[in-house]
Amino acid sequence: MNQNLRILVVEPDPERVRAIIDALKDAGWSDVKALAHMSALDRTVKEFAPDIVLIDLANPDRDTLEHISHATETSKRAVALFVDQTDDILTQAALSAGVSAYVVDGLKMDRIKSVLETAIARFNIMRQMQSELDAAKQALEDRKTIDRAKGILMRQRGLPEDDAYNLLRKTAMSQNRKVIDVAHALVTAAELLS
Repeated sequence: MNQNLRILVVEPDPERVRAIIDALKDAGWSDVKALAHMSALDRTVKEFAPDIVLIDLANPDRDTLEHISHATETSKRAVALFVDQTDDILTQAALSAGVSAYVVDGLKMDRIKSVLETAIARFNIMRQMQSELDAAKQALEDRKTIDRAKGILMRQRGLPEDDAYNLLRKTAMSQNRKVIDVAHALVTAAELLS
């Protein structure tokens, strides 16, 4: 596990902050910043740019979860949320908000390392899955654009599908561009001329 993580701890109780920081240092993490008030979360995240945000809350609500999701930019960093109590709706809201670890029954110092490691691992898995999903969506969109460009060439030039694709590929190679870029240009030009 990466020991060079920047960790932001959100906890109003100074004694508890010291205990958390000590537990993090014992686990090998020393780049830690503490924040006492949730109201400064947005600014502190932007300034400190943590890799993971650890938040200890007694009783979360939906508004707090939405604020946490927005302020911590859960798509960019792991968030471990420790709560004293919850219900099914809040648990689902936390997971929907992108919280990487949602631990009920509060923050226990003896399990902080394992929870943070799990949160980071889950965050990395989710980020990888999102990246793969985005790539698949982009590949599908590119395929549709190339098919539209082939269709335009087939209609305008009376070419069979294979020849239309080969013309796109040959044009891309001669212009030192990607086939998708040539297809985009052709589709855009056809839309302008129609």
